Amino acid sequence: MLECRPVDSLRLRFPDRSYADVLLGPGVHGIGRVPGGGIGPVAQDALVQVCVDRRGAWLKTGAGAQGVHVNGRPVRRMAMLRVGDAIYVEGTELLLLGVGSAAVDALPAASGGAAGDSRILLRGVGGQHHGRSFTLDRPRLVGRGQDCDIRIDAPAFAERHARVEVQDDAVVLRDLGSGEGSVVNGEAVRNAVLHPGDQLVFDAHHRFVVEAPGRPGPREPEAESAGTSDAEQPVDASGQASRSTHRLPWLLLAALLIAAALSALLLFGVSS
Repeated sequence: MLECRPVDSLRLRFPDRSYADVLLGPGVHGIGRVPGGGIGPVAQDALVQVCVDRRGAWLKTGAGAQGVHVNGRPVRRMAMLRVGDAIYVEGTELLLLGVGSAAVDALPAASGGAAGDSRILLRGVGGQHHGRSFTLDRPRLVGRGQDCDIRIDAPAFAERHARVEVQDDAVVLRDLGSGEGSVVNGEAVRNAVLHPGDQLVFDAHHRFVVEAPGRPGPREPEAESAGTSDAEQPVDASGQASRSTHRLPWLLLAALLIAAALSALLLFGVSS
């Protein structure tokens, strides 16, 4: 079964190597101006914060932050992040990477055009195909050639760069002899096995995210997916009792109003 990767361990890379990779465990991590100039990890006065928990990661801008972008798109207050995103803070580039790598040395034999899975797709999030989606109901050829499903119109890009397909219930990236390969989650690769949430980049800025909206997601932890425990039952019961108690005054008031109305009707009826 095609499964989503949990966001349990990330790292932030400074491509200019001014700092070692910053491991991003669960919590809040600040990035801002450092002594001597430049951008780096800080404990306070952060220009941006990278927040990580079991649900994912997102970027929050701080007071005085200017020129903050994710994959070339400006961020004013907050933006969700994916592994492979390029974050720019006042002209300094940072890459959000996963700890593991999707790269593999060898892949199974090609499927020969066998049917894929229409519930899995590549969604463009940057570059020439931003906003477009390509379902993997069949193998998708990437390149500059006219016969390519995902055309990258750049003179230096290969005619047939790579192929993305579903095989044995997995999404596979196959290099077709390109000169520079591809980038998966910020790492240069040639062949790779992809998962939902992985970011795939061609020619530096043509970005795609693997999505599987029609496939079942990962199961929640046992403690959260289980039914209400015995210890929680009294809380629920007291909550119901509290709601019933709150309804009683309104019921009494309604009964009094009805009784008053009936009394008025009887009084006026007798008087007439």
